[in-house]
Amino acid sequence: MFGLRLGVDPRAIVTTTPRPIKLIRALLADPKVAVTRGSTMENRANLAPAFLDQIVRRYQGTRLGRQELDAELLDDMPGGLWQRGIIEATRTSALPELVRVVVAIDPAVSTSEDADETGIIAAGRDAHGHGYVLADASGRYAPAEWARIAISAYAAHQADRIVAEINNGGDMVEATLRMVDPNVPFSAVRAARGKVARAEPVAALYEQGRIHHLGAFPQLEDQMCSFTSDFDRTTSGYSPDRVDALVWAFTELLVEPRAGDGIFETYRQLAAKENKAP
Repeated sequence: MFGLRLGVDPRAIVTTTPRPIKLIRALLADPKVAVTRGSTMENRANLAPAFLDQIVRRYQGTRLGRQELDAELLDDMPGGLWQRGIIEATRTSALPELVRVVVAIDPAVSTSEDADETGIIAAGRDAHGHGYVLADASGRYAPAEWARIAISAYAAHQADRIVAEINNGGDMVEATLRMVDPNVPFSAVRAARGKVARAEPVAALYEQGRIHHLGAFPQLEDQMCSFTSDFDRTTSGYSPDRVDALVWAFTELLVEPRAGDGIFETYRQLAAKENKAP
């Protein structure tokens, strides 16, 4: 602004992606600032076809796509357990040696067109107690399909174990995985608390800078930043299955089990069975 001191009516042009930072907010709030917006599609004549095919198809409709492609200024959700600034600050492209890797599954109950997604997240932990999101393979799948995808992720990331929630599927979840790979290491977890209570310890690890995303996961991050402390599935109209799988992965890798937690109760029951064995 100090450079705009000559002439009758000095002006400046600012072109940028509308990230929700203080400077952009101040410019938008200034009545003397003229705002012009343009989407990526308006510039398609000057863009490489491969860019439109790959980037637009991948990100269109996601929160990141709305910002980068449609020029929307997006705020964090009030009461959200995760903030984009924290995710961005800890994002990395360098993967250290990992001491443990798991694939976590939050299986959908049904396979109809309106069914929830099956959350499938691969994550790891290094020797210093930091976690890394390695892959998000979530989607709407039939049971045999999500089992194949989860076991493929298990093999691709050289994981130690598959962890899956069994509240709705019961023994079917393990049986479906065993049909694809009879010998895959498997741990069943049962949710004894609500989604928000389970997610809070993992969100705290993000705030401590202890969890990093290896690259970008737009759909997962959209869901994370829309997940509020008063989240209600009925009101929201969807189940945060990617977040659920993320939470199960880092509960297994980083969160200390406490009495009353679903994963603690599962381990306790398994231990009790083993102690009773002859």
